[in-house]
Amino acid sequence: MKAPSFAYARPGTLAEAFDLLERHGEGARILAGGQSLIPSLNMRLSSPELLVDITGLAGLSGIESFSKGLRIGALVTHAQIERSPDVRKHAPLLAQAAPHIAHPAIRNRGTLGGSLALADPAAEYPACAVALDATLVIAGKKGERRVKAGAFFKGLFETDLRPAEILTAAEFPPADKAVFIELARRHGDYAIIGLAGTQVASRKRFVFLGAGATPILAVNASKASSLAEARQALGEDLDPPADLYHSSATKLHLARVLLERAWNTL
Repeated sequence: MKAPSFAYARPGTLAEAFDLLERHGEGARILAGGQSLIPSLNMRLSSPELLVDITGLAGLSGIESFSKGLRIGALVTHAQIERSPDVRKHAPLLAQAAPHIAHPAIRNRGTLGGSLALADPAAEYPACAVALDATLVIAGKKGERRVKAGAFFKGLFETDLRPAEILTAAEFPPADKAVFIELARRHGDYAIIGLAGTQVASRKRFVFLGAGATPILAVNASKASSLAEARQALGEDLDPPADLYHSSATKLHLARVLLERAWNTL
């Protein structure tokens, strides 16, 4: 299929991008890597009046370590995250997750910011952001604000982004240990279920993707003192939706399988 007609703008600065978004309101969509947006246009699932291409904006493509962890710009691609020595050192959870994202052609174009802003419940980075208790940096005409990942994801494809705002970066604090696992029918397919796990001192965090409308922090399982207790508690934390191939009970069983693998790794 072909995309519906739309106008195209490529602002040179964030200020220009804010003006365009404000002027066109809900008729404007931000284009970064385009790996989700362009297919949705071609399938006529989205029909914006204007695409605002932010790929040329300065300051959104860096990976930088700082006192509180690692800051990654919104335009950094999955491939860059996968290959970055700084990511492997300071945020290895992201380095583990990146190879699970689709295929190399997608990873070469798709961006961290695009994945987080889309908030696909089966995507890898949202779960990683919640597991690491990351802070998302959001910019608008009125300035910059920071939102914890756990508060950013509001619902199915719904985030805390307000009109005319742009997600510019994410800041990931370090973890002592990290593990990412997912199950898919084939490598590159959407995950049936996935888990991003971290440990800081004695505190564990297990966050599941593909288990609900948003990344699900398994609060009770994360507090458990033993694997048996965590497996039992997971039934209180998760009620995963069935899909075309798997019942809710099957997905909960698979979630427990991943939990056991992650527990033994951490």
